[in-house]
Amino acid sequence: MAKFSKHNTMQVTSPVRTSRRRVATHEGGVGHAPDLESELFLTAASHMADEPTFYELASTREQRFVDLVHRATQSNPEFVARLAPYLRNDLKIRSASIMLAAEYVAAGGEGGRKVVDSVLARGDEPAEMVGYWHSRYGRAMKMAVKRGVADGASRLYTERAALRYDDKSRCVRMADVIELTHPKPRDARQSALFKWLLDHRHQGEALADPEVLPMLAKAREVQDVPVDERRAKLIADGPKALAQAGTSWERLSGWLPGGMDAEAWETVIPSMGVMALIRNLRNFDEQGIGSAAVDTVLARITDPNEVAKARLFPYQVWAAYSHAPSDTWKRALGTTLGLTTANVPVLDRTLIVVDTSGSMQAGVSGRSKMSRIEVAAVMAAVTATRATRSDIVIFGHTSKQLRLRRGASTLGVVADIVATVGSVGHATYGHTAIRDHFDPDRHDRVVMFTDDQMTDSGTVRVDHVPSIVTVDLAGYQPRSLPSGGRGRHTLAGFSDATFAILKTLEAGRHGDWPF
Repeated sequence: MAKFSKHNTMQVTSPVRTSRRRVATHEGGVGHAPDLESELFLTAASHMADEPTFYELASTREQRFVDLVHRATQSNPEFVARLAPYLRNDLKIRSASIMLAAEYVAAGGEGGRKVVDSVLARGDEPAEMVGYWHSRYGRAMKMAVKRGVADGASRLYTERAALRYDDKSRCVRMADVIELTHPKPRDARQSALFKWLLDHRHQGEALADPEVLPMLAKAREVQDVPVDERRAKLIADGPKALAQAGTSWERLSGWLPGGMDAEAWETVIPSMGVMALIRNLRNFDEQGIGSAAVDTVLARITDPNEVAKARLFPYQVWAAYSHAPSDTWKRALGTTLGLTTANVPVLDRTLIVVDTSGSMQAGVSGRSKMSRIEVAAVMAAVTATRATRSDIVIFGHTSKQLRLRRGASTLGVVADIVATVGSVGHATYGHTAIRDHFDPDRHDRVVMFTDDQMTDSGTVRVDHVPSIVTVDLAGYQPRSLPSGGRGRHTLAGFSDATFAILKTLEAGRHGDWPF
């Protein structure tokens, strides 16, 4: 009787590793302490700054993150320097990457200027970096921070960025960044832009030379249109004039008397990004935009290049789907989700285990109504529907296998998972669920989406499962299973980049950090 060739039992190693030191999970189970680099990675990949979690206050979590950055910078500065741009550009985490880069400099890391610049990807982020430094260390900035922010400002400051991000509600304005860090203008046009930003900050109003700064000049012209003439001018000039003036839909909504109607939406839709489009699908239907505008929206939100540029999290597509008022949008959003999860590997013969316990019902952030259960459901559904054979089990105090509807869409499977919340109780008996539902004749591995704080870890044996991959959505310190080898691996994060390590492991190769 074949024993050793029935399944692939090759033992590969992965970078998220635990030490032999055992600690208790937040639910009282036996936990395993990750090594320093692993804990920093897991915390950073799931960190939303200034946000409390189920088991940690915001201040406690933030201080733990800062301490990890400082300790890792002292012992392995190259790791921290490589993690920073990966966190911002691949995992798409903004606030944590800014914090990490700033604390790397504060801890004395070398090459801090380059690290700071590497996490600044949007026009408001040089000011975000300055604001974070001021809140932590006061107004005296280290030279590496100054120069890194200056590099970012020179690269990111444009007329469009000024119109979008330099509003008076911000504590740190673009002009403040210029005065504090003295960025070198790229050319005469950016030099004029810097002067305009300074005048706009200190004088309240600033005139732009239409030959040098045509977008700012056009924006001022649009703003000066009398209120009772604005709607007629919008229809007469069309989207090209709006684009020339850098007018976003948010600015247009505040500029038009009476707000946005169908004609206004139809005018601005061609200039909107994918994120803005999927957030306004209900508004489009409520105002009754025409079929040509609908076709434009559908083409944009299903275009691979446009979706890639939008840098969407998969759960943001689910949020749009769950609020979309029509099947037309829902079908298109299924394509959008597929584009945001292109890196998820095909994992046939997989038991997918989803944590629906009480701690997973906490929100991802204070600004989002999305719970961690919904994030887990999205990632589990993507994993399941990309495979030809897989099973989904949810767990809390008890567990149960879900019956997937034949031909169900990925987003339909997400809805099915979310609908079960509360049906298995709110404790965290994940290892019991694995023990009870893993079938070696049907499954090669387990992939578990969880915050990884088990009640039953250490008391329930899962040695019979050759491979368990834990996708950690919270980044708490203890791990419920050892990680790094012998078929036990941990991933973290909210995007398709989460699965980069898993692709390597599934190919039978030892996995290193994907950065």
